[in-house]
Amino acid sequence: MKQHISHESGGLPLDQGVLLHRNQNRSTVACRNGVVCASQPLASIAGVDILKAGGNAIDAAICANAMLSLVEPMSCGPGGDLFAIVWREEERKLLGLNASGRAPYDWNIDKARELGLREIPSHGPLSWSVPGCVSGWEALQQRLGRLHLAQTLEAPIGYAREGFPVSPVIARGWSFVPGDDPGFVGTFGPDGRPVRFGEVFRNPGLADCFSTIARGGADAFYKGHIAERIVKFSREKGGYFSMRDFEDHTVDWVEPVSSSYRGYDVWELPPNGQGIATLQILNLLEQFDIGSLEPNSAEQLHLFIEAKKLAFEDRAVYYADMDFADVPLAELISKEYARRRVELIDPRRAAVTVPAGRLKNSSDTVYLTAADSEGNMVSLIQSIYHGWGSRLVPDGLGFCLQNRGQLFSLNSNDLNRLEPHKRPFHTIIPAFVTREGKPVFSFGVMGGDFQPQGQAQVLMNLIDFGMSVQQAGEQPRVSHEESSTPTGIKMSGGGIVGLERGFPDSIREGLSSMGHSISKSTGVYGGYQGIWREDGPLRYFGGSDPRKDGCAAGY
Repeated sequence: MKQHISHESGGLPLDQGVLLHRNQNRSTVACRNGVVCASQPLASIAGVDILKAGGNAIDAAICANAMLSLVEPMSCGPGGDLFAIVWREEERKLLGLNASGRAPYDWNIDKARELGLREIPSHGPLSWSVPGCVSGWEALQQRLGRLHLAQTLEAPIGYAREGFPVSPVIARGWSFVPGDDPGFVGTFGPDGRPVRFGEVFRNPGLADCFSTIARGGADAFYKGHIAERIVKFSREKGGYFSMRDFEDHTVDWVEPVSSSYRGYDVWELPPNGQGIATLQILNLLEQFDIGSLEPNSAEQLHLFIEAKKLAFEDRAVYYADMDFADVPLAELISKEYARRRVELIDPRRAAVTVPAGRLKNSSDTVYLTAADSEGNMVSLIQSIYHGWGSRLVPDGLGFCLQNRGQLFSLNSNDLNRLEPHKRPFHTIIPAFVTREGKPVFSFGVMGGDFQPQGQAQVLMNLIDFGMSVQQAGEQPRVSHEESSTPTGIKMSGGGIVGLERGFPDSIREGLSSMGHSISKSTGVYGGYQGIWREDGPLRYFGGSDPRKDGCAAGY
């Protein structure tokens, strides 16, 4: 049955069924001078405009991210964190940036226990960590960009003041719940209700915030009146932020880590993020002849799910802020470790329980990627975690503060336990692929815990099954849920397997016969963007996920 929004209610006609299950047959975007792939067209176009104006891929990525902060505010914004992997053509090397924030100095396990908490609430002021996004923009711009930050923020500021029509997929996530904070509702529901598809939305508070950052850079956010307003808001709401938390915030340039997969080197950032889970999954899958199997067959999906279970048990135990925890990084992503762990995979039967390896130390997101005519490529991911983050908007600033601090464990024995000025475990992960030292593929898949699963499935489609950069992101996906988590939750009964629409009943039956518990409902898993590069001459091929509103745009 069609589910139109009526004209009488102020919305445009929209068949929600078609929106959720639209055809997956986009063409790959091929171009030479530059390309930007993002989850909303205005962001992709704004990024391309920056390239045409003389900016490079780094400038374009910052602009696209800022635009997404406006047009997809439930997923990202200056109240969240940022990670990036950048191929710098001049140096012929990859650079990694961790711009995630830390817990307040005044927030710790003892205070959580005094409040009677067994876990950190998913929303509200106790879930806050310092937002790292703006510091990430400035770090990228100062080291690698060509334009001033003010130029990259010009288009987002203009759209925030003048308004833009809300796109359909994003409109589906533009929702409120009873009890939402009046400041949040007032910012994102100016008429007291969610904004509908096609309606024009303006955010003058965000325009003012971006204008302040354009004039004063990151210091205006972390040491000026923006931080002061956030800290004042924190005191009013019962949070633990202080000016010291913002003034002491720093970003880290880090060395990406890698593992090979059938001749390709796959690159991720080290923890506090979960990127190495992708490498662990691929190390296990490499020991099976995936390419000889039918794509998305029960046999292939079973091996993938079992590899995911093993990687996520390690994720639950070992992944944490490496400034606080001795993470056995090299061993976790080693081929030798994978050869030991793969013995736990039964090719014909699903495991109900799996252990973490015995080593020495027993939500909503936006992803975008950009490339330019010089060969620079950026893989960037940014998020406020859950939809609308903490669901709290500091007075007049026009953005939600993230709830990333909810991912700390309150078990004092866990590596990822809550500690003052510590980074929480993070789900958002940019990825990159090289071959023989040359850049090949910049990509990412949004979706909280699903991200390593989505990345592995995209890479199997590309490398094992020979699909194009667009086709690799369009195939139906499988998601395994209810693994153990870094917050202390343990897997029970082997977890649940979810299948997207498009899988025949025979696949459900095949997986069920192997012992997998299959969800009766079909979900939508992740949101992918990717750029494939070919040299001699330089060409880019952009892919964008039909599950989102966005597109690949280039020239």
